[in-house]
Amino acid sequence: MFRHLHRLTLLAVLALGVAAPTQADETRLEVGYMPILPVAQLFVMESEGWTDEAGLDLALTRFSSGPAMVQALASGELDVMYFGIGPAMVARANDVPIKVLASSIREQIGVVARGPLAENFTASDDAAQAIARFTEAQGRPPKIATFPQGSVPDTVLRYWLMERLGIDIDAVDIVAMGADRVQQALLAGAVDAASILEPILTTVQQRDDGARVVARAEEMLPGQPGAVLAAREATLAEHPEAMRRLMALHLRATDKLTEDPAGAAPSVREFVGKRLIPLEAVETALASPSSNYVADPHAIREGTRRMHDFQLEQGSLRQAVDLDALFDTSLYDAVVDEHDAP
Repeated sequence: MFRHLHRLTLLAVLALGVAAPTQADETRLEVGYMPILPVAQLFVMESEGWTDEAGLDLALTRFSSGPAMVQALASGELDVMYFGIGPAMVARANDVPIKVLASSIREQIGVVARGPLAENFTASDDAAQAIARFTEAQGRPPKIATFPQGSVPDTVLRYWLMERLGIDIDAVDIVAMGADRVQQALLAGAVDAASILEPILTTVQQRDDGARVVARAEEMLPGQPGAVLAAREATLAEHPEAMRRLMALHLRATDKLTEDPAGAAPSVREFVGKRLIPLEAVETALASPSSNYVADPHAIREGTRRMHDFQLEQGSLRQAVDLDALFDTSLYDAVVDEHDAP
């Protein structure tokens, strides 16, 4: 069932989520995250001091990619993860006992092109023809940077090329790299485009007058799921009250990101781009068409199934994943239902 959270509901959730705990109630959770806008809920709750108020000691570990976080998960290093739905499925396929508890964002990927490739897209509304014309003129396929295979940006790129444009994957040269390197590669001219997230979409366009977003998620993989809040099954069993508080804060942060992106921008900037991104750029990125924050896990189930089936077909998933086992919406539902009740 699809749930819509009204602002008053979230304010009620806030009252539940930050009731002042005693010192003995403080819980330490090992949290893995990527420094990207799709997991901005974590940045807001930490920077605003909400986690301290809720008695949550979040020990944060930064990762450059989702697959790197999957390796840490397999070693038992993390309790909670803020990462892409793609790596979450890969972890579950590798028998790592995790649950996806909430969505963070959906339809957040875009393709930003620069130089001759952007010019070819400007000259035509047909993406397949733009790619073909570039290849003929340059004597090589366009280089498109993205995260490693199995990640959401990589999967969405491949789906767009093969399923939406109907062209072979070899029509482009996909270059895998971590989040920090994608923007550098684009601005240095080392690649022609990137399948990537905000704020890189905004920053590249601001710094390169010839750069433009040539495709967004709704045309690449409609309903595409993005980053999620996930946790180990053992963590859910051992710390149910702490996880309830974390869920309440996740909902509160989602509300702030959707209702007051400018107010959330300073908190997000603390974590993204090592504070080197101008605040104005972060504000623009949070308000862009690629920043669709949503906490409801029910809202991404169908998109996740579509992505799962494609990844299985492509081999980035070694085996099918039981999505009913991957998702656990009970915590989200319980927090929302308690405050929807009269």
